[in-house]
Amino acid sequence: MACSVIKGYSPMMPKGIGLEVTHNASRLKTVVNLIIATERLMVKNSKSVLSTDFSDEHLLHIMLESIIEVKNVCESTSASSNDFQCSNEYVCSVTDSQQRSLVQNGMELHAVMLQGGSETRKVYLNMSTYVNHSPNGEARPVALGIKGTDLYLSCCKKGNVPTLHLENVKDKSILSTISPGSNEERFLFYKQDTGVNISTLMSASFPDWYISTEESDHKPVELCLESAQRYRTFNIQSQS
Repeated sequence: MACSVIKGYSPMMPKGIGLEVTHNASRLKTVVNLIIATERLMVKNSKSVLSTDFSDEHLLHIMLESIIEVKNVCESTSASSNDFQCSNEYVCSVTDSQQRSLVQNGMELHAVMLQGGSETRKVYLNMSTYVNHSPNGEARPVALGIKGTDLYLSCCKKGNVPTLHLENVKDKSILSTISPGSNEERFLFYKQDTGVNISTLMSASFPDWYISTEESDHKPVELCLESAQRYRTFNIQSQS
């Protein structure tokens, strides 16, 4: 910046103080600060600065008071109010209405009536709960993972029929915030409580399709419509 920017500005300086602007003045902000400081010296502090005992500390104090502070304001973006926000996770035990436990068989879950000594086969689920204005009344969005693994229950279509799968999720951060209609919505279910610890689990991607078990033992856990002759209610208990 050339000195011509402040050409014609010649403030009357108090006795003992001189203002010098070099040809290397760096920024307009610096020049403006000097001008403001000079004005303050002439007006607010005229009595004190006229003294020949005016100190460097006094001048520094006045200069610091006159500094123009520039703040960069960054607009922050927050998740959409419609997004599913993970709020909590807890381990739970799940049995169907026939008191059958869930066991893992390859990449499927089966409903099995466990006998004494076989309880170690029982699968426990990590249930992640989400904050969202559910369109299903009191239903709560949840994601269901098998404890001790990276496997999560998910829904996708096989042909024209929604099907239930166990899917390997290495990067669990993709489940922290889920947008409606996104690919990750396949991991969400609406948990609707129908009694004490009794709930149904409906797919968020495929409304009216529920996690269910068959009447026969040792059969896969699958999705079904409400009208299907399958068991759709589960006893879900948190494990402290």
